Amino acid sequence: MNLVSIQAPAAVVMIRPHRFLPNPQTAADNAFQRTSGGAANDTSSVSAAARDEVTAAAQTLADAGVRVHVFDDHGERDTPDSVFPNNWFSTHPGGHVALFPMYSANRRRERRADVIEMLKAEYRVQDVIDYSGLEYDDVFLEGTGAMVLDHVARIAYTARSRRADPVALERFCTNFNFEPICFDTADADGRPIYHTNVMMSVATEFAMVGLDFIAGSRRREEIAQRLAETGRTVIALDASQIANFAGNTLELSGKEGRVLALSRRAYDCLTPVQRATIERSARLLPLDVPTIELAGGSVRCMLAGIHLARRSTARDASEIESVERQREAVSHA
Repeated sequence: MNLVSIQAPAAVVMIRPHRFLPNPQTAADNAFQRTSGGAANDTSSVSAAARDEVTAAAQTLADAGVRVHVFDDHGERDTPDSVFPNNWFSTHPGGHVALFPMYSANRRRERRADVIEMLKAEYRVQDVIDYSGLEYDDVFLEGTGAMVLDHVARIAYTARSRRADPVALERFCTNFNFEPICFDTADADGRPIYHTNVMMSVATEFAMVGLDFIAGSRRREEIAQRLAETGRTVIALDASQIANFAGNTLELSGKEGRVLALSRRAYDCLTPVQRATIERSARLLPLDVPTIELAGGSVRCMLAGIHLARRSTARDASEIESVERQREAVSHA
């Protein structure tokens, strides 16, 4: 198993929310979003559970050798979905950072200067390309939620939706040298999938995809063929597995090789054959995030991968608590 992969970043940004709740502004087109009965309906209980899930997930990732930069969100700006930072920014080899236009008004407030300043301080950042001004024209492209990026073959797989505007996609792909591959999707009720990354994940040697959600048999075959042509073993996920977030995974580089971060719920719904296929290339690393999944996203949405070169003076981020304390101090400065 190779230890280094362009596709699998060795570091991530995570946001630890203190006022997490399923976002009412995103419920209309996010069929994965849920509420829960009983005590989970209590706001403070939900928020505390989500906060604890991020803390535990960050520690599990760090134990696997992934550098984790945790930022606290105390909720002063009404950002219930802040736990999903991969939607508002992405990073790219060569020192490039992109900021994205967000569909929901309260999600636009998730963009944080301290995150970008940390990237500039600890990694080599050449430029920051800001697409957020497209929001004024109702043009949206929600980062690596809307796009599943193949950093090796330079392909941006994108399910068409109100959160993935073709104008913004074309602009991003031109600036960052990706080939856009777009397709229509529909769930059992005929609704389009709101984010590509809940139905598709591209790792170094395999891809997990809900092919049955792609409209048109020819287009399904084309997508599967393109994945195979780029060297991926295609792992087809059924509707039940997609509903349990098996498509919402992220391959990362750890201290002993690549790992596939996914939720416990996603892990449990994989078949033995699927697990064996994955483990030929990456160790499965399940994380318990049932409360966060109420908001309609899972582990991949929680992780903003850092595809940037580290500065030689960057400190070791293995001690998560020290990173968190410094980040919290910056955010309140």
